[in-house]
Amino acid sequence: MKEIKDKIVDIKSKLHKNVTLVVVTKMFPIETIINAYEAGERDFGENRPQEMVEKYNNMPKDIRWHQIGSLQTNKVRSIVPFVHLIHSIDSQKLLEFVNKEAKRIDRVIDVLMQVDIAQEETKHGWNKEELLSYLSSESFKSLENVNVKGLMGMATFTDDKEQVRGEFRGLKQLFDNIKSFMPQIDTLSMGMSGDFDIAMEEGATMIRVGSSIFGKRNY
Repeated sequence: MKEIKDKIVDIKSKLHKNVTLVVVTKMFPIETIINAYEAGERDFGENRPQEMVEKYNNMPKDIRWHQIGSLQTNKVRSIVPFVHLIHSIDSQKLLEFVNKEAKRIDRVIDVLMQVDIAQEETKHGWNKEELLSYLSSESFKSLENVNVKGLMGMATFTDDKEQVRGEFRGLKQLFDNIKSFMPQIDTLSMGMSGDFDIAMEEGATMIRVGSSIFGKRNY
């Protein structure tokens, strides 16, 4: 417990003002992540909906659950009743499906649009031009049960810090562009265990950290 708490304290001491820490709990057991809860953390991030549902059912209900991994439409219904924020809206189809499921249970779901900023085939998301076009469209404006809070992006996994910085900077520029016609957006989720310091310097308001708190995952 003390080691996890000390790591959280250390990370939070580095956070810029108004930056939210999302503790990434994917693949860690409840008996491990409850230590982060007892250290005062309430924002937890999961990659797989089925794992999030299991943890939601067996952990305190004041936790704010973040869906940070890829989300298939057939998994949306399971998390819509309780999810706090979906970071990984990577297509019009997915957003409209989340809107439909949220409407079904009379909820408005907060979401982030995932933008493809990395030079890696394994990373995905919106093309910048396509996203700008969609956010200006009537089909987007007709959605009443999703609330776009901002953007999310993952930088290339590389030791080249200037490349990472450039990718984060480009996402911040897109965020500012969108904010000029959607002034209500306030969340820029970028930066993980290996690069959150650069992400904050480039304007992140939310970072996602797991292995720096809990150690290596057992895949």
